[in-house]
Amino acid sequence: MFTFILALHIIVAIAMIGLILIQHGKGADAGASFGAGSSGTVFGAAGTANFLTRATAVLTVVFFITSMTLAVHARKQAEDQFRLDAPASAPQTPRPMTQHSE
Repeated sequence: MFTFILALHIIVAIAMIGLILIQHGKGADAGASFGAGSSGTVFGAAGTANFLTRATAVLTVVFFITSMTLAVHARKQAEDQFRLDAPASAPQTPRPMTQHSE
């Protein structure tokens, strides 16, 4: 399960980077009025911005959820790894000291 969430987290991060780089900044709207606009695209002039914004928002929510899930899992792993109490099924008995003859 941890591997699946980690893989999903990496894929979502890469997709977010791609979507953010595709989006135009606020200053790009000024160029659209001089003929450099995207009115001939599949989504129309304003449709692309709405689609990319919504897709980025959805990926951001998924990224946040996977981040929190991975953090909780890592915390549980760390607690299990550094626990000081010994398991009840295996009592620890001291080993007798042996003398070496030289």
